Amino acid sequence: MAFIDEAKFYVKAGDGGNGCLSFRRERYVPKGGPDGGDGGRGGSVYLQADRQLWSLLDFRFRSHFKAERGTHGMGKKQHGRKGKDSTIMVPVGSVIKDVDTGEILADLVEDGQTFLAAEGGRGGWGNPHFATALNRAPRIATKGKEGEERWLRIELKLLADVGLIGHPNAGKSTLLSKLSAANPKVADYPFTTLEPQLGVLQLDFRAPIVIADIPGLIEGAHEGHGLGHKFLRHIERTRLLLHLVDGAGEGDLPMSQHSILEGELRQFNEELLERRHLVVVNKIDLLAGGEERCQELLAAFHDKGYECMAVSALTGEGIEILKKRIVDILEEMTP
Repeated sequence: MAFIDEAKFYVKAGDGGNGCLSFRRERYVPKGGPDGGDGGRGGSVYLQADRQLWSLLDFRFRSHFKAERGTHGMGKKQHGRKGKDSTIMVPVGSVIKDVDTGEILADLVEDGQTFLAAEGGRGGWGNPHFATALNRAPRIATKGKEGEERWLRIELKLLADVGLIGHPNAGKSTLLSKLSAANPKVADYPFTTLEPQLGVLQLDFRAPIVIADIPGLIEGAHEGHGLGHKFLRHIERTRLLLHLVDGAGEGDLPMSQHSILEGELRQFNEELLERRHLVVVNKIDLLAGGEERCQELLAAFHDKGYECMAVSALTGEGIEILKKRIVDILEEMTP
C-alpha cells in the first residue's frame, strides 16, 4: 500500500435553508398572522484525528468533501432540518494549512482531536421575525447564508518515539527489523526504503516504543536531492534520533557520514540539532580492523561529545544493549 503524506483537498459546508414567508390561514381565524418557519443551518465539515490511520491514501481517490445543506422553513412555523455534518478522518500527526495563505490552521496530535474545517451557513429567518406593531403582516423572509468553502493542504508528520536516520545502505531497515517486529524491504542498493517504515519495540513490563525508519538522507537532501527531503518533516515529531553510520567504511567515512547528517538537519530545522540523539555504528561484523577499529571509531565520536554505540544489525551483536539504552534514554526524557 502506498504511503501518502501530503494532499490538497476542497471542503464545502452546507448552505443554510431559506426562511419561509407564510401566513396562518384557517377558517374562523381572521388575521392569523405570519407563521413562516426558519431555515435549517447547513452542515459543517470537520477533520478528526484517528490513530488507526497512518497514511493519507484516501485523499488520492477523493479530494472534494461537502456537508449537507439545511432544508427550507415551511408554513405553520415548521423550521427546516439542520444539514448533516461531514467528518473526515485523518491520521494523528496531521498538519492542516490554508492553501491560499499557507497559514497553519490546526495540528492534530491526539487521537480524537477535531478541527472545524468549514462552518455551515446559518438558516434564514421566517417572516414572524419581522412582525412589529406597525407591520403585523410582514412580507419579508431571508435566505440562508452560504456555508464556508476553501482549499486546504494536509501534511502528515509521523508521531514516533525514535527516528532512525542515516545514509542509504547504512543498514536502517535491517536494524529496524531487529529492534521491532517490522519486516521492511532490505536489499543492497541505494534507496531500498522508498517510504517511512514504522516498527514497535516491545519489551516486557515497558510501554511500547514506536520507531520510524526515515528514507536515506544524502548531502543536499534539504534542497531536494535523493529521497530524504520528502520525509524530513517526519523527524520533527520524534523524541530521540538514532544517527546510523556505516562502520565498515574506510578512513573517516563514518565521521563524514555523521557530519553530513547533522548538516542536513541544520539546513532543514536547526532545532533538530538540539534533539537528543545517539550515534550507532553499524556493520561491526565487517570491520577490517576488528575490535581495535571498533574502539577507535567509538573513541572518535566520544571525543567530539557524542554518545555512541556499536552494533551489527545483520548478526544481532549489540542489539539487546541498544534496546536497553533506547528505553533508558526515553525514560530519562520523560518528565
